[in-house]
Amino acid sequence: MITAIDKNTALVLIDLQKGILKRESAHPISEVLKKVLLLVEAFRKAGLLIVIVTVNPIGAAWLKSRKDEQGIPANRVVQTAMNVALPLTGFMEIVDEIKTEAVDIFIIKKTWNAFYNTLLHEELQKRKVTGIVLCGVATSIGVEGTARAASELGYNISFATDAMTDTKADAHENSLRNIFPRLGESGTSSDIINKLNIMV
Repeated sequence: MITAIDKNTALVLIDLQKGILKRESAHPISEVLKKVLLLVEAFRKAGLLIVIVTVNPIGAAWLKSRKDEQGIPANRVVQTAMNVALPLTGFMEIVDEIKTEAVDIFIIKKTWNAFYNTLLHEELQKRKVTGIVLCGVATSIGVEGTARAASELGYNISFATDAMTDTKADAHENSLRNIFPRLGESGTSSDIINKLNIMV
């Protein structure tokens, strides 16, 4: 339940980029984006900060480590070729539905966590941000990874549960049911917008 939104809260959009949203998801992406757009509109109306996070994992250290799941090839030559090809495919571009503005903060991350080896914390601190609203893809990866770090850094976290999804329904539900309640407060985009309207 969303009990409050800090006066200085940022909306953090995780990995809502063309290359990611082409993948299968547990919920229709069009419906998730509708909720994201409502949040963006409400934050703009309230004059609050919006953070646009995208991911480009090519060259990240974690790709060299042993793991069962196969993803991006660890071969450096292949990774170099992918680094050239990805921008040409539009992989990194924010989906057309989300209209960014020059005042937004743009963060490119290499890992699940938008705070790791980026300037996100510094940019939020400069603006005296104490709370964040998280939404995006994937719930159990980029959203949860960022939320864990945000919690360690002392941010008040609100999760917009209908403005996020995952590739797997059970992973999405596990984050919502078992992880997020330990890190912050969860509610729908409407719950968050209602608290914003009370605040402004």
